[in-house]
Amino acid sequence: MSHDTYELKAEAREQVGKGSAREVRRNGKVPAVIYGDKQPPLAIALSYKDIFYKIHGGGFLTTVATIDVDGKKIQVLPKDYQLDPVKDFPMHVDFLRIGKDTEVNVDVPVHFINEEKSPGIKRGGVLNIVRHEVEFHCPANAIPEFITVDLSGADIGDSIHISSVKLPKGVKPVISDRDFTIATIAGSAAMKPETEEAEAAAPVAEAAAEEK
Repeated sequence: MSHDTYELKAEAREQVGKGSAREVRRNGKVPAVIYGDKQPPLAIALSYKDIFYKIHGGGFLTTVATIDVDGKKIQVLPKDYQLDPVKDFPMHVDFLRIGKDTEVNVDVPVHFINEEKSPGIKRGGVLNIVRHEVEFHCPANAIPEFITVDLSGADIGDSIHISSVKLPKGVKPVISDRDFTIATIAGSAAMKPETEEAEAAAPVAEAAAEEK
């Protein structure tokens, strides 16, 4: 499962639009909208401090939250946010209402384990990560915090595909028409001298064998 859920307090906004949003920001808050679940959109204002730390704390877009809007609690999943291009201040947030059967598409980070058990990496190979995140379709209340790729036994030239990754129940990759690559084990420049030495030593060994 994803990070622990959390709760945010918010105020409903009567006015919407750019002018209203600027006014909200001047008052030290962040404008936001809650939509989805076959209900009309709800404009709200959130604490700037709360949103800033949640966005920059990691896992924001994969963690279900509860928003207390003037006493009414709404379960949501953050879907998008806008930051000031210069100062990284949160400018606006979109939240999706979560019902009991809500399913969502989310980008989930990829974690790699057992690099020390990879023969290819032991020999000087390099882990080439093709996808640091994978987009999955899953229940909104069962979003994985990350997926794990086990590198045990991976040798130089091997590719790790999505089919080799054990996924939680109900979690499916959005790309379904091919077995896409997540990472490969590639040879490195550091290995070339060893190869060249071996190739140079081969004729010497053959000549010594012939003399015998």
